[in-house]
Amino acid sequence: MQATTLLPRTEDLFTQGLQLQEGAALLRFGAARQRPADRTSWCNTGAVAWLDAVRGHVWSVGEADAAAGLVLRAAQGFPDGVREFTGPRGTETLVGRHLAVTDVVEWVFRWTLEEPAVHPAEDRVVALDESHHGELLAFLNEHSPAHSTGPGSADVSLWAGIRDADGRLVACGAMSSLRDSGAPLMASVATDAAQRGQGLGAALTSWLTRHTVRRHGFCTLWQLADNAPAERLYDRLGYRNEDPCVSARFAWH
Repeated sequence: MQATTLLPRTEDLFTQGLQLQEGAALLRFGAARQRPADRTSWCNTGAVAWLDAVRGHVWSVGEADAAAGLVLRAAQGFPDGVREFTGPRGTETLVGRHLAVTDVVEWVFRWTLEEPAVHPAEDRVVALDESHHGELLAFLNEHSPAHSTGPGSADVSLWAGIRDADGRLVACGAMSSLRDSGAPLMASVATDAAQRGQGLGAALTSWLTRHTVRRHGFCTLWQLADNAPAERLYDRLGYRNEDPCVSARFAWH
């Protein structure tokens, strides 16, 4: 697995046209074209990769064997700074032949350019502001302890929720953003376990998608690969399913 280190310029990520191919939406939406010239990126035939230095996370897109080569180059070049990586499915196995990896998670990067059909319960969705952060945090801790983002996060531009007849929060979700590009990312969608099966999550997700497509022209999200109910919902909402990804940590961190 040989990787060629190029000058760390954002445009290096796009010289192959990989962002236009099926399975490379993570590059198209996730990598910023306009970034400072000191961002570190790599390229070889069939893959590109870029480093989120704050998280110590290497993102890679392309063919698994080529992507694995770039991940290995990044880990060898920044042994104290690279802690984890994302790539196309299979990258973790190829990287694992050379370096020990752990905490492997398979997921899908999904996206849509279209507004979904209006859900009947969307009229129950309301925007929530800073005065509701305590309520949101308590709700997420109870109903979605592994939520990806929380109230007060600088990446979040909007929180929305649904209340029951007594005014109690029964569903919530956020519109966050991808770190490098600022692309809109739906996150931390949660429903009260006792209220599931009533379409609340579907209504909230539909509302957030519509709001975001109208404002930005598209919406993105992460979906765990083994979450069949979420997969069915996002299929109905029109989210594309072309980018099967895997993430893992290096075992020494």
